[in-house]
Amino acid sequence: MIEVEHLSKHFGEIKAVDDLSFTVKPGEVLGFLGPNGAGKSTTMKMITGFLQPSAGTARVMGHDIQAAPLAAKRTFGYLPEGAPGYGDMSVAGFLNFVADLRNLHGAQRQQRLRAVVGEVHIEGVLHQKIETLSKGFRRRVGLAQAILHDPQVLILDEPTDGLDPNQKHEVRRLIANMAHDKIVIISTHILEEVEAVCSRALIIAHGKLLADGSPDELQSRSHYHGAIQIEFDGEQARGSCRNALQSLAGVKALEEVGESGLIVLPRNGAALLGSVSELAQRENWPLQQIHQLRGRMDEVFRQITGGDLS
Repeated sequence: MIEVEHLSKHFGEIKAVDDLSFTVKPGEVLGFLGPNGAGKSTTMKMITGFLQPSAGTARVMGHDIQAAPLAAKRTFGYLPEGAPGYGDMSVAGFLNFVADLRNLHGAQRQQRLRAVVGEVHIEGVLHQKIETLSKGFRRRVGLAQAILHDPQVLILDEPTDGLDPNQKHEVRRLIANMAHDKIVIISTHILEEVEAVCSRALIIAHGKLLADGSPDELQSRSHYHGAIQIEFDGEQARGSCRNALQSLAGVKALEEVGESGLIVLPRNGAALLGSVSELAQRENWPLQQIHQLRGRMDEVFRQITGGDLS
C-alpha cells in the first residue's frame, strides 16, 4: 500500500502541505481533490521523492521514499504536472529511453512498447519531436511513460489536463481497466474526474486534509442528496403542480430549475421518489422525466473548502 505519515512541506512562512496522513490500498483509485494551490502537486512530488518533505514521510509498497528511494521508485509510475519531456526527442526515442531507464529488454520491452502506444493512441505521432506535439498529445506521451513498466502503483497529477472530451473518456477508461490490481492516485481539481473514475476521494485545502470518503459518501453531504428532480411539459404544468408537491409529507422545499423543472427537497433525509411518482401518476401530470439526485459534488466541495474551484 501507500502510507503517508504526517507529511508537511514549508516554503519559508508558507505551509504548502500541513501534516497529511492517509493510506491507499490495492484496488483503490484515490482522487486527491482540491482547488489550485491546495498542495496537491506538492504532496505528489513528496510521495514520489522529487521533493524533500519538511517533516513526515511516505512509504510506497513498504519502501520509505527517503530511506530507500530507488526501491520505492521501481514500484510506481508517475505522471507529473505538465508532463515534462525532452522536446528534441521523437516520441519513439523518448519511450525507448524510458524503457532503458526501466531496465526493459527483449520481448518484454517490445510488448510493453506496443501495448502502451496502442492504449494511449499515439501511433500517429511516434516519429514527431515532442516539442511539436499539442498539449493533449504531450499528456498522452507522459501517461505512456508512466505505465510503460506496468507498475504496481500509478501516481497521476492532472492526467486529463489538455485533453478533449473523447480523449478524457479514453484515459478514464484506461485508468478504470488498470485499477483492479493496482494502486492509483489521481490528483485533480476537476470534480467530474472523481465521480467518473475514483472509488475514494480526499479533499484538501491550504495543505490540510478536510474530508475522506467515497464519492457517494461525499455527495450524501449535499443539500440535494435524495432530492427529486422533475421536468414538466411546459412552465404552466409546473405551476399547477407546486401546491400538491409542497403538501406531501417529507417535503422541505421546492426549487425551480430552468423553464419547466422543479427540484423537490427532502426534509431530514425523507425518501420521496415513491410518493412523488405516485402523485404524478395519479394526477396524470404531463412529465418529461423524473429522477432522484445523488447530490452535487461541487456544492459539497464549496461547503468543505469554503470557496470555489479556481
